[in-house]
Amino acid sequence: MSEVDDWRAALAEAGELEAPIAAAIVDQHGDRGKRAIEAVAEERVKEYKDFTVVVGHEDEYIIEAGDCDCADATYNLDTDDPDQRCWHALAVDVAERIGAVDEHDMWYSEVREFL
Repeated sequence: MSEVDDWRAALAEAGELEAPIAAAIVDQHGDRGKRAIEAVAEERVKEYKDFTVVVGHEDEYIIEAGDCDCADATYNLDTDDPDQRCWHALAVDVAERIGAVDEHDMWYSEVREFL
């Protein structure tokens, strides 16, 4: 286990994704943590007036109040346990704490009609 016990608190305090914090995310969440960090680095966390969306490789996923509409979150994880999150929800956790959310002053529901 890495030297960071609570990566969310450490990330909020640091305001940036430092190596020990990234290691703690990966230690705790494995591949989901790696994918979340990649999504944040690639600026794929989007904030709209109505939803936060993470752009995946095959679709876009809506995250609302920490819950995601992806199949992983729906079928594989206990959404009441904050330690069990899909990579989309983890990406939002990371991006929000370091100010890396790509904000759009529009409604996602309107944008989605064009996709």
